[in-house]
Amino acid sequence: MSTVSIEPLVGHCRRESRRYGAKSKAFKPSSLNCYTNHKLVFQARSFCNFRPPKVHALRASSTTTTAPVETVESADVFFKETFPLKRTETVEGTIFIRLDHGQNNRNWELTVGCDLPGKWILHWGVSYVDDVGSEWDQPPTEMRPPGSIPIKDYAIETPLKKSSSPEGDTFYEVKIDCKPNGAIAAINFVLKDEETGAWYQHRGRDFKVPLGDYLQDDSNIVGAKRSFDKWQGALGPLSNLLLKAEASNSKASGSSTESRDLKQESWSLEGFNEELPIAKQFALDNSVTVCVRKCPETAKNHLYVETDLPGDVVIHWGVCRDDTKKWEIPAAPHPPNTIAFKDKALRTRLQSKEGGDGCFGLFTVEEGLEGFLFVLKLNENTWLKCMGNDFYIPLSSSSSLPAKSRQGLSESAQIPENNAEANQKGSISAYTSGIINEIRNLVRDISSEKSQMTKTKEAQESILQEIETLAAEAYSIFRSSTPTFSEEAVVETEELKPAVKICSGTGTGFEILCQGFNWESHKSGGWYMELKERASELSSLGFTVIWLPPPTESVSPEGYMPKDLYNLNSRYGNIDELKEVVKKFHEAGMKVLGDVVLNHRCAQYQNQNGVWNIFGGRLNWDDRAVVADDPHFQGRGNKSSGDNFHAAPNIDHSQNFVRKDIREWLCWLREEIGYDGWRLDFVRGFWGGYVKDYLEASEPFFAVGEYWDSLSYTYGEMDHNQDAHRQRIIDWINATNGTAGAFDVTTKGILHSALERCEYWRLSDQKGKPPGVLGWWPSRAVTFIENHDTGSTQGHWRFPSGKEMQGYAYILTHPGTPSMFYDHIFSQNRSEIAALISLRNRNKIHCRSKIKIAKAERDVYAAIIGEKVAMKIGPGHYEPQSGAQRWSLATEGKDYKVWEAS
Repeated sequence: MSTVSIEPLVGHCRRESRRYGAKSKAFKPSSLNCYTNHKLVFQARSFCNFRPPKVHALRASSTTTTAPVETVESADVFFKETFPLKRTETVEGTIFIRLDHGQNNRNWELTVGCDLPGKWILHWGVSYVDDVGSEWDQPPTEMRPPGSIPIKDYAIETPLKKSSSPEGDTFYEVKIDCKPNGAIAAINFVLKDEETGAWYQHRGRDFKVPLGDYLQDDSNIVGAKRSFDKWQGALGPLSNLLLKAEASNSKASGSSTESRDLKQESWSLEGFNEELPIAKQFALDNSVTVCVRKCPETAKNHLYVETDLPGDVVIHWGVCRDDTKKWEIPAAPHPPNTIAFKDKALRTRLQSKEGGDGCFGLFTVEEGLEGFLFVLKLNENTWLKCMGNDFYIPLSSSSSLPAKSRQGLSESAQIPENNAEANQKGSISAYTSGIINEIRNLVRDISSEKSQMTKTKEAQESILQEIETLAAEAYSIFRSSTPTFSEEAVVETEELKPAVKICSGTGTGFEILCQGFNWESHKSGGWYMELKERASELSSLGFTVIWLPPPTESVSPEGYMPKDLYNLNSRYGNIDELKEVVKKFHEAGMKVLGDVVLNHRCAQYQNQNGVWNIFGGRLNWDDRAVVADDPHFQGRGNKSSGDNFHAAPNIDHSQNFVRKDIREWLCWLREEIGYDGWRLDFVRGFWGGYVKDYLEASEPFFAVGEYWDSLSYTYGEMDHNQDAHRQRIIDWINATNGTAGAFDVTTKGILHSALERCEYWRLSDQKGKPPGVLGWWPSRAVTFIENHDTGSTQGHWRFPSGKEMQGYAYILTHPGTPSMFYDHIFSQNRSEIAALISLRNRNKIHCRSKIKIAKAERDVYAAIIGEKVAMKIGPGHYEPQSGAQRWSLATEGKDYKVWEAS
């Protein structure tokens, strides 16, 4: 990767000047200022907008011409192509941190700024003196600058404002009022460039600016105390933040409270001004245009190559005689400034265009050749290819493709080949991949909370119009590949036969799932062997699928912080015991799901900054496998395609090597252990399209994803309309191409309110259908009332106590795939659950069974399922009407009844 001076970037990108630094009068360093040579590099993914390249006309003249001036008839040009070029430039700048007195000379003011272009955001919080369990808390309201936005309950994000120094230099800064009162120990922050997703930390950790004498031993302070003679480490001596002990104040006496106040007053702050050099990498868009003309007089090929790349550009080129594309040197004449390279290629320095806006070259090659090959060289470390391949230009009109731009091709696209059919197929696939990426980026841009508050309505509408245009273009190509969901489009079959495979990942439709563990199961020391003894019992109760706990080595004993994915010795048992329990359930006629955590993975090694983001074991990934937009783990991957899980490094599934390794791992689990499918943890963290890839590779019998987010509430009360919530789950299922189901969190939440508040009217939506995923896409809805997170000893969202059987009466009689929690099965409710499972199996209720809601009132809900089963829950009265069918009571319990058609 090349490092270049700032001038070319400023000239071409039209960005603000970045000359502000140590010489700026506005920020002149005091005698206490310290400056380090610790350089930090940003991985920037925004693009500078260069002017479109000017395509010059060709003329039939010798290659010594300094600039083309004559126009060529369009009939003479049989190939013309503009290829995109991607490159990076590194720009150096400064981050400055200053603490000094505010305007009234009483309070203190912390200034954080940067002199590099970007959309800078200060992500910050405070540490209180008596904090024990948390390093970050939200600051008091009076400290928050205008435009600040709360981030959950622990931080604030404040945009940096653009400013100018007296010399006219541009920089970005934010000021925070500090009132040292003894309560706040320090201000913590990281700096984020929202434009690129890059984060800046201090030696791999959060910045800390102490406001009192509480952090003397903290090795990550910005500034130092007077007691420190010299700061050890990469940042060199930091002696700017001094705390003075005032002897006169320390002599005061009084109550214990008074003593503490005086102790705090015995320390006073002194200002500091610290500057840290950084380097930011800008991704730049350029292009190269190639025109090929057959000379009528000589039958030779004349090629014109021009590019808008700045500086001295060398073209490394040759020709080939057939489709093997073997490089060779063409016969003379060659352009000026051409030298041979190892008898295999030529190198020619391109000529600068008038005005210095890019460069060009003219080449003449004999007839009878198949193609012209080249790459571009900017310097010894920077070579530009065509999306990973050598540029290939056909030299006969029969082998050339239509002269059109391929700006939308992805990096996997190839240079024009002789096989037109294969080339067209690859180009379309790559092109639509580019469209999908553009749509995803635009949606992420407009949907973020920050963007909604700062973007104008006109800007949002403009983005939406771009999305619509791109979506229409993609739909015209993939019109029949992925069906768009609508209520009418989902046709549910009236009658299904057991053991008939519907499609990969969705089973037969008659599955009844058992979660075979709880939050404390790992403490048994041999859970696999305990569960093995339950296999026949669970099968006899009517369960068809068992969900086992996460099998991998894990930082947390429950298994949800995996390390070495191929190490299957966990707190639940070893790999041999796992194979035994899987075999036992297979013998009992049950399928087995593995709980796989694909969103995040705990590292085994630290990087040079002390951040845990280097992995070990068989999948020894480096920090390229970690997403770039989580500041805690300094990943060098791309931005996350979902929500980050901040307790561990989030895996970047856009990386080809990551997806390849995960596919191989899942297939290995299927073959080695015998898993029949997957329960996918925290799928909200990455795009459902990646799940589709993994499921198509591993071909599970059944798969279900945990897509979990909050329902809609108004003033603390759950809204009746939860369409937006279930739509988000539907969107994820659709992204997997329907290859997986999802836990119906919407239905669980609505059951909570309905049963707890006696508001059974909530169990019908505005169209008279079940209000969860169950009502829109029942064949992909996995219904449940409790699991290891919501129940057990965690109890994060426990089902209303004493009303569990009403919940099970609902999900075991309704369409969808019901899932039961281990703790409930082996409890006082066991016989009632067994009766409901038996009734479901006896009446062949399946995931697509038709349902008609008969009643949804304040104190009662009733429905008829498949014209075979009638049910009601709630204290209110309901009896099914006898007409063509006669009903008999099959089972009942507290506030629920179920009937069967006679």
